Amino acid sequence: MIKNKKMGKSALTVLFALVSIAYIFPVVMVVVNSFKQNTFVKTDTFSMPNAESFAGWDNFIKGMTFGGYPFVNSVFYSVVITVISTVLIVLVTSMAAWYITRVDSPACRVVYYLCVFSMVVPFQMLMFTLSKTADTLGFNTPWTIPVIYLGFGAGLAVFMFVGFVKGIPVEIEEAAAIDGCTPLRTFFSVVLPMMKPTLISVTILEMMWVWNDYLLPYLVLDITEYRTLPIHIQYLKGSYGTVDLGATMALILLSIIPVIVFYLTCQKHIIKGVAAGAVKG
Repeated sequence: MIKNKKMGKSALTVLFALVSIAYIFPVVMVVVNSFKQNTFVKTDTFSMPNAESFAGWDNFIKGMTFGGYPFVNSVFYSVVITVISTVLIVLVTSMAAWYITRVDSPACRVVYYLCVFSMVVPFQMLMFTLSKTADTLGFNTPWTIPVIYLGFGAGLAVFMFVGFVKGIPVEIEEAAAIDGCTPLRTFFSVVLPMMKPTLISVTILEMMWVWNDYLLPYLVLDITEYRTLPIHIQYLKGSYGTVDLGATMALILLSIIPVIVFYLTCQKHIIKGVAAGAVKG
């Protein structure tokens, strides 16, 4: 029996190792090909750079200067949209989840189920009407598009926060009220610090989604004036639609580095926060 369990664990270890390699391999290929000349990226995709194919930093320079649109602007707009959207989603949904859980009225339950339902609605169903609505309401700039991200990101965030708030003893908030705290102060001084595991998890998930998103900014923003990093990478095309794959790989590498660093820094909080938000209540 013990021998069978050990064999089963070994088999699972091998299986998950292979799955991990399958996920990591494309990232490794991006790194390898970002230092190869464009011709060799197409013909010898899976080979390591050699004296003939090595391009040095040329791909990075070419990607940053291609097309006349400043690469720094793309980085700036991506950072602005990601930071504002993430902060807005985390702040609004955490407050909404607290209110929904503590009030627990029929209207609150309807709002909660609508938020949960929004997670299963495909973006493609409403992207064309959304584009028109965004233009009409003026949500087509990097400073206003976070409002749209709030609508799409609220479902998962509210679901996770509600699950966590249900596990917070209401007596703690009652004690804060007796000490003279207003509801707003109770939330920011008592409830929000206790939400830290789920707060960090939601922040990481939403930040990764917004940073890597291509379709929504492409549909909503004026891409002649505002280009995020994914859109900037998409425009690395020459005449007749030819793509410089070396420069593309170089910019993809630059775009994923901040996300990987942020994720590795905060990864220990993800499982803890997801479990806390999904099990309680």
